[in-house]
Amino acid sequence: MAALSLYFCGSLRGGREDRALYADIIRRLQRYGTVLTEHIGRPDISEAGEDVQVVGDKFIHDRDMSWLQQADVVVAEVTQPSLGVGYELGRAVAMNKKILCLFRVSSGRVLSAMIRGADNGRSVLVRDYEPQDVEGILREYFHLTFPSL
Repeated sequence: MAALSLYFCGSLRGGREDRALYADIIRRLQRYGTVLTEHIGRPDISEAGEDVQVVGDKFIHDRDMSWLQQADVVVAEVTQPSLGVGYELGRAVAMNKKILCLFRVSSGRVLSAMIRGADNGRSVLVRDYEPQDVEGILREYFHLTFPSL
């Protein structure tokens, strides 16, 4: 099997507190394929997101929806509440994408029932984790979901 196309979701405008964690997850995901949204982990992107003055919200939406359509799998870090991540996940479900959601329980937050309740044990999986668990969770997920990798 050829390398996968991966779509990573993480909060931009909802808050950048986890940016370094996103960068680490993206780096680990690159072992399994091309991360179409690797910019989510970049330190130069603020809560305002990309330079909207230059590219515009419509461009970002359309580009990201095109990437989502291309993706073989969606991995979302869902600890930081984000309207954009929720939207992307809803669209990914509608596109019948394979989805892995990662929620950091030590955050003290409670994951939305709309995300946790979407876990069907097959196409949508939600895993509670701590940063030191990411490598093992990804290895297991990709081994079981894409055994020919």
